[in-house]
Amino acid sequence: MFTLVVIAHVIVCLIIIGLVLLQAGKGADIGSAFGGAGSQAVFGSMGTPTLLGKLTTGVALAFALTSFWLAIQGHKAPVPILPAAPPSAPAASPAPGPAPAPAPK
Repeated sequence: MFTLVVIAHVIVCLIIIGLVLLQAGKGADIGSAFGGAGSQAVFGSMGTPTLLGKLTTGVALAFALTSFWLAIQGHKAPVPILPAAPPSAPAASPAPGPAPAPAPK
């Protein structure tokens, strides 16, 4: 389940990046950056919401929900990255050789 939500989160991230880049900026003139006359409604009324704006809102909500869920799940069970002790190597035993010859009587 965790892996599925991580994959969905990455897909939602890519979608929201694409949607934000597709939208036209408000007051993107160079004059608005320095207080020009075109920047009166930067934080004002946005008018009617567009389809792109509604999609962005929905995807942003999905991003927030998956982020919240992943944060909760990541905090539940801490798993160490490295093991507590390195695995022990098996004890070295001498290689079996030819059987010794019986002693003469």
